[in-house]
Amino acid sequence: MSIPLIDQPTEEKMVTLKDVSWEQFKGIEAQLQDNRNVRLSYLLGILEIISPIGDKHEKVKSTVGLLLEAYMKELGIRFYRRGGFTLEEPGYAYGTPDESYSIATEREVPDIVIEIIVISGSINRKELYKPKKVPEVWF
Repeated sequence: MSIPLIDQPTEEKMVTLKDVSWEQFKGIEAQLQDNRNVRLSYLLGILEIISPIGDKHEKVKSTVGLLLEAYMKELGIRFYRRGGFTLEEPGYAYGTPDESYSIATEREVPDIVIEIIVISGSINRKELYKPKKVPEVWF
């Protein structure tokens, strides 16, 4: 008889779908909107679905954010933490950075977005943020 382990670490998995229309993507997004454990990225017909978002990803994301914030505080740089909000260019790109910051003043488009890469996919993540003209994308 085997007893399942409850606290096993969960590995992130990625599914990549090609030739997905924007309308199909928005339908999939609507179906998954209540699932916080799924991350979607879309760029020119390519859809990446990552699930679950694992502990390693979250620990690195939090550490990088804390280090950057400590650095900016030490230098007296005014910043506004934007967190991981969705940047969308309809018909072209959709992505959610792990962290983002506006420097000096609050802006709709952040000055810095941070992406923590635990597993890599086929989407060029820099391209996700080009339509919004995000000045800094850190990986």
